[in-house]
Amino acid sequence: MTTVLIVDDQPLQRYAFRILLESVPETDVVGEAAHGAEAVRMTAELRPDVVLMDVRMPGMDGIEATRRIVAAGDRSRILVLTTFDLDEYVHAALRAGASGFLLKDARPEELLAGIRAVAAGDAVIAPALTRRILDEYARSRPATGRDPDDDPRLTGLTDREREILEAIGKGWTNGEIAAHFVLSESTVKTHVGRVLAKIGARDRIQAVIFAYDIGLARPNAG
Repeated sequence: MTTVLIVDDQPLQRYAFRILLESVPETDVVGEAAHGAEAVRMTAELRPDVVLMDVRMPGMDGIEATRRIVAAGDRSRILVLTTFDLDEYVHAALRAGASGFLLKDARPEELLAGIRAVAAGDAVIAPALTRRILDEYARSRPATGRDPDDDPRLTGLTDREREILEAIGKGWTNGEIAAHFVLSESTVKTHVGRVLAKIGARDRIQAVIFAYDIGLARPNAG
């Protein structure tokens, strides 16, 4: 059973999400919040598996709420909902610690699958969309001029794990990584898990952001 907190300032939108989530036995809506401050308080109180987070809300928005929830060390994972696939807030949401995002007009089955994926620790952004978002993200931030090898978090990685991290930074799926390196997908999954643990990333999306931040991944790198 995956517990979910719905955060949206529109009552009808919250109602629609609740009806959808309660229509399947594997999800349980434990609460609703109408703004960011309420989301932070209810997440600490209810400790849901997933917080379905709207971005644009009056008062504290979804970005700040996400940042505070993650900073508090709550176990809850954040799935951000946005209206546009290149929403200016998406990059900030990922930097704040969100585990991914979906469009509000996503099909019901996509939303349900996304919630399950985030609860399991995976990202929910499709690889092609990941590349578009991260290309835009990389262009929007100044080049650091840093040598990736200067980052101490890379020293604990094996050569194979570093290759896996570079592939993650390109937005490759486990299947694509497996095909490229001639490995089984189960082996790739094991490598990905070790990479996340060693660099201190909560999930795959945070690993991608890390790869960009240290200069290991670049726009249109393949």
